[in-house]
Amino acid sequence: MIGNSPYTAHAGSYTGGANGIYWVEVTGRRSGGLVIISNITEGARRNVHSTQAAVEPDLLYPLLRGRDVKRWSAIPSAHILMAQDPETRRGIAVEVMERKYPKLHSYFSRFEEILKARAAFRRYFRETDPYWSMFNVSKFTFAPWKVVWREQVSKFSAAVVGPVGEKPVVPDHKLMMVEVDSSDEAHYLCAMLNSAPALLAVTSYAVEIQMDTHILENVNIPKYSPRNNIHLHLAHLSEAAHQAAAGGNEAEVQRIEAEIDRYAAQLWGLTEQELADIKQSLEEA
Repeated sequence: MIGNSPYTAHAGSYTGGANGIYWVEVTGRRSGGLVIISNITEGARRNVHSTQAAVEPDLLYPLLRGRDVKRWSAIPSAHILMAQDPETRRGIAVEVMERKYPKLHSYFSRFEEILKARAAFRRYFRETDPYWSMFNVSKFTFAPWKVVWREQVSKFSAAVVGPVGEKPVVPDHKLMMVEVDSSDEAHYLCAMLNSAPALLAVTSYAVEIQMDTHILENVNIPKYSPRNNIHLHLAHLSEAAHQAAAGGNEAEVQRIEAEIDRYAAQLWGLTEQELADIKQSLEEA
């Protein structure tokens, strides 16, 4: 089970220290489809002024922050403005913003100097690039189904996040994510990551506050197959664990986790005694 997995993890979207501009709350709606947003300045690295604006909703996505993720739970609590072209990996072209999203363009213009002054912007982009360009944004960012975990956490744990309405959820850069093709695949991968064997493997080498993309370079989780009954069982168990966690039923979560451990051990070819040793080692860690 130790080795490189066929899955690849990525860091979430990065504003370059401008969370207070891109992270927003939806406070109302106007006729014509516009939404009223208020930027979230609490805890922002840069000193930006609080403001409200009516903008087009097209580039507004549910935002998943580190605080939103726990074991078997990932619930977005804010929104993020994603004026980024995942193909070019730069901000949406100026002429497109002016034509299709004039209200959002006007909002960004309030912060033009701050956005241009970002160190990461000056390093990775040209002066002619749109100043609202972001980082760590690609096609994987907009995948409907993802498995996520926090980079800074004392105990590694994962959760599944799916779309909210018709919009995919966008994790921030404090979260690691793996994009997958379906809900079942996401839950299978999450179950394997949260299993006792995987947790022991991670605990044995990873520094507690650096649970980044390397996890799947060291824990060899087989690629999901809908024709594999063990994979399907694990997917259903993860879904049940998410439901139990949402209902606060810790006893049911523990029962499901024990079953996940047995299936994961079977998939990796571990004996019952080896699984028992793994669990004992985790208790002593």
